[in-house]
Amino acid sequence: MLCLSCPFAKLSMALTQVSSNKCAGGYQKVYEHESVELQCKMKFAVYLPPKAETDKCPVFYWLSGLTCTEQNFITKAGAQQAAADNGIIIVAPDTSPRGCGIEGEDESWDFGTGAGFYVDATEEPWKNNYRMYSYVTEELPKLINSNFAADPDRMSISGHSMGGHGALVCTLRNPGRYKTVSAFAPICNPIGCPWGQKAFAGYLGADKSTWEAYDATVLAASYDGPKLDILIDQGGDDQFLSSSQLLPDHLIAACSAKKIPVVFRRQPGYDHSYFFIYSFMSDHIKHHAKYLNA
Repeated sequence: MLCLSCPFAKLSMALTQVSSNKCAGGYQKVYEHESVELQCKMKFAVYLPPKAETDKCPVFYWLSGLTCTEQNFITKAGAQQAAADNGIIIVAPDTSPRGCGIEGEDESWDFGTGAGFYVDATEEPWKNNYRMYSYVTEELPKLINSNFAADPDRMSISGHSMGGHGALVCTLRNPGRYKTVSAFAPICNPIGCPWGQKAFAGYLGADKSTWEAYDATVLAASYDGPKLDILIDQGGDDQFLSSSQLLPDHLIAACSAKKIPVVFRRQPGYDHSYFFIYSFMSDHIKHHAKYLNA
């Protein structure tokens, strides 16, 4: 139960349902709320499996990639049936604040709107709104736990591309919070790739030492928490793999040095799209269910 004097408690009573569709025996819903962290209206999708009508369920958080909203995953990934079969709630937030009136926020597809990079910005004019790390790790779970049949002690996280980066960072920075983590084609070493360098310079400033707190490869090299079991799928024909935006070998090397188990599956012929995600989504849900339902 939330303290009623807490700002999150006020938010917990202010969810507006945007849509609700029966799906795989449960309900795929979308909600809107006023975010304290991001200081704007935010939407998130939540899939409620049939089991959620009678019992508390574990929660699988999904973080999407560049340009996405909460809609991409729920309409393209095909995760609902596997979630229903395993009694798992799925929560998929948007990828950035929207409509904040910040100059330049809509000028690039890989920075600003749709490209929050799951960091807490420290630079003007982004720092008051672009706080996706705190939104995902603090505000959103509080909303979910206070409004739905969610078990706060059983949650996991996954994502794609920028969202895979976010999932890995959230897990590595919060040892023990997430039961497991997986990713599709994650940006594994953002301080070493053009996407990450652009985003981090804009959101975090010129001091590159501050970037390390949001780099999975750097975080893995110093990880000292409970045992992890990381699952990563990577398309073999992913154009962003060949253009050195993803750099999975860097993360695998860091995890190997720290003896962090990583199952890295290179999937021949697959690209960076949701066709790839759809093809292996059920494997990821099963991976999460093994730990969430243990």
